[in-house]
Amino acid sequence: MTTEELKQVMTDLLPSSTFDETGEFLNVIIPSEELLPVMKTLRNREDLFFDYLFCLTCVDWKDHLMMVYFLNSRTHNHTIVIKAKITDTINPQIESLFSIWPTAELNEDEVFDLFGVKFLNHPNLRRLFLEEDWVGYPLRKNYEDEHMIEL
Repeated sequence: MTTEELKQVMTDLLPSSTFDETGEFLNVIIPSEELLPVMKTLRNREDLFFDYLFCLTCVDWKDHLMMVYFLNSRTHNHTIVIKAKITDTINPQIESLFSIWPTAELNEDEVFDLFGVKFLNHPNLRRLFLEEDWVGYPLRKNYEDEHMIEL
C-alpha cells in the first residue's frame, strides 16, 4: 500500500487523525483514547495486517508526552508510525498493546520505568533498569539529579 493509500485508510478509520509526512514513513497522530481500537484494526484488517510492532517509545515535549509506535506488515511490505498524544503529564496513562503484540511488554516496561507512563491492562508493569524506590523519571525533561552536568 502506498503512503497516500495508507493516509486515506487512516482518514476513513479515524477522521480526527493528523499526518506528518516529513520522515521516511507516514506518521499518523491520533488521540490516546483511540489507540487500542485503531491498533486492533491495523493488526486485524487483511488489507493492512500490521503484524510486526518493531519499535515503541515515548517523547517528552514538556507540555505533553507522545507515544510512538512503528508498525510493519511483513505480508504487504508497508510501514506506518502511529503517535498518540498524552496530555496528562502528572499521571500519564495509555492502554497497553500487549494483547495485540506481546512483544510490547518489555518496551512498555521500559517506557514506564524511564518516562512514568502507566500502561493500562499491562500483564506485569514493572521497572527494568531503576530500583523500585527511585524517585522521578530520567528521560523526562523536568527530571533533575544532583549528579547531572549543567551545560
